[in-house]
Amino acid sequence: MKKEVVVVGVVATLATVTATVVLVRRWRRSRESRWRRTQRILRTLASQCATPLSKLEQIAEELVVDMKSGLSYSDGRSKLPMIISYVDSLPTGYEGGIYYGLNLSGTEFRASRIQLGGKTARIVNQESITIPIPPHLSVQSSHQEVFDYIAMEVGKFFSTSNENFPALTQGQNKKLGFTYSFPVDEDTTSLESGIKWKKFSINDPEGKAMVDDMNKALETHGVNMQVSAMVDETVGNLVGDRCYNTEVVAAVTLAMGTNAAYIEQKSSVSKWNDPSTTSAEMVIDVEWGNFNSSNLPLTKEFDVCLDAKSSNPGEQIFEKLISGMYLGEIVRLVLLKMAKETALFGDAVPPKLSNPYVLRSPDMAAMHQDTSEGREVVGEKLKEIFEITVSTPMVREVVADVCDIVVERAARLAGAGIVSILKKLGRTDATQKSVVTVEGGLYQHYRLFRNYLHSCVWEMLGSSENVVIENSNGGSGIGAVFLAVSNSKPIQESTPPSS
Repeated sequence: MKKEVVVVGVVATLATVTATVVLVRRWRRSRESRWRRTQRILRTLASQCATPLSKLEQIAEELVVDMKSGLSYSDGRSKLPMIISYVDSLPTGYEGGIYYGLNLSGTEFRASRIQLGGKTARIVNQESITIPIPPHLSVQSSHQEVFDYIAMEVGKFFSTSNENFPALTQGQNKKLGFTYSFPVDEDTTSLESGIKWKKFSINDPEGKAMVDDMNKALETHGVNMQVSAMVDETVGNLVGDRCYNTEVVAAVTLAMGTNAAYIEQKSSVSKWNDPSTTSAEMVIDVEWGNFNSSNLPLTKEFDVCLDAKSSNPGEQIFEKLISGMYLGEIVRLVLLKMAKETALFGDAVPPKLSNPYVLRSPDMAAMHQDTSEGREVVGEKLKEIFEITVSTPMVREVVADVCDIVVERAARLAGAGIVSILKKLGRTDATQKSVVTVEGGLYQHYRLFRNYLHSCVWEMLGSSENVVIENSNGGSGIGAVFLAVSNSKPIQESTPPSS
């Protein structure tokens, strides 16, 4: 009897062990199958986002064609509006005196005053103040009410004096450079609220009306200033950078949004018929975010999904592929697919992974550039942003790989955009030096983005020493001041500095 009991016990134990082994094998096979699906999604993403040299060259050529078309027509035939900025007088770097500027974004404005030193120094003294626009004004008010508020605050700032700057007094009618930039709030609920700002030329009826409204507000509040120029911030950056270096030919913004501006010859701008200026050059606001092409490396699922959420579906495709507003969102959509289809973060999909636009580009950069053992920073960011408390080193590596694929595509497309401007200007193999300045966190604070962009440009142009890409000096609204410089005549010195 005892033997039978022992035998039964052994059989039961063996059955339990066998069942456990079977379950473990099934679990391992399931885990391996899920991992293979994760890798398959990753490979598909990499394939669809690939930017080989041949594709980049096609994109650059198409951009050149669209730029030429945009310079000839104003009737929408071109995807690129190529806005004429009417900034046709650029600083030489030898200007002197005190100048004033204003930069307006969607939620705040920045007032600046700068003392230029003529021959002896570029910027002697500089002072700025950033003031938020009250929510009740930005959501419900008219342009005029916002301008009235700005005029009051600007008047307070410029009327103060210190050891570097005298107060603006009665009888002085100073020029005020005005740039505008509209970073998009990553909270999608704010995309459709507030005052609708749009881009325009200062010589368009709407542009003139905006300038008139601002000048009216300044006069009403006793501020002895007049807006002398009102342009996109990228144009202002270009003007400012020319004050530092007369070899600058273009400026690019790579931040939450993206844009480019460059100096064009008047003879190439067919739609410019203003006989009042004798200048041979004009700054053009490219608005390259509007570019679209069948050659753009779009993913079949994630970019289409992103486009469907947009208030302008089918528009601004280039912008969505390269600007900081959208890069984190593309990464989130990829991770969400992996979580749903491969259980990358466990059997349950982390709820916060379904929240749009929670992954910001600075956090994405921190994960992507994490060099710690086991990608510890990636783990911290997953916990902080998505409340994913458990992740293995292999999972974190996948997250970093997704960031790398999305960012490499973005940076190389931006690089192709820069090359297209140089091609349009005939400066890809020219003997004269061409400097392109770049402003914005994607370029200035995202090292791997910057490295990918540089390598793309050198790959497309060869190791040309005559093409230089460098940080902009005109950011943070300072470009607005230099607009006032370029529109103030006479200047103290007109002899350009030697290169």
